[in-house]
Amino acid sequence: MQTDGSTTRPPRSPRATAPTLLYARPGIVVTSERFNVGGNSWRVAELTQLWTARGPHDRLALRAVAVTAALIGTVGVLLGFTGGLQRLTATAYLALGAVGLLPLLLVAIGDRWRPPAYELWGRHRGAEVLLFSSDDQRQFGQVTRALRRAWEGARQGGWTEPPTSADPWRPKR
Repeated sequence: MQTDGSTTRPPRSPRATAPTLLYARPGIVVTSERFNVGGNSWRVAELTQLWTARGPHDRLALRAVAVTAALIGTVGVLLGFTGGLQRLTATAYLALGAVGLLPLLLVAIGDRWRPPAYELWGRHRGAEVLLFSSDDQRQFGQVTRALRRAWEGARQGGWTEPPTSADPWRPKR
């Protein structure tokens, strides 16, 4: 104890510091040293690039668009060869035009119903690797930010903990 009433702590012993936990949810853990998703695990220091992308569109929606476009095209060709296009009224032409927009409507509905997944890609030992994929934009953003923080920390030479455990200075009253 010092004369002014303050106390001093002995210096900390140099020991290995535990990795800093940046994100943890069931099946996903991001620390300052490792990135674990499901059964896969990567050392953050071994990742050389990180980028995000959107996954492929839903297969069912793509098939529905292809079938609809093929049917509309077939009907148009058959009407053209049979001479039926010359006998159609203006209302029928408008109806054909509206039906022609059906594939675009199916694309819009398919993307709202089952949007493409958000994907986080990286280079690990020279190979492109899909690190993480999610339909949830919020979760994807949190995981991506945590991994980028860990990756930048590894590039800067490691993590140093802020001095949160030190006692703050308080004036004597």
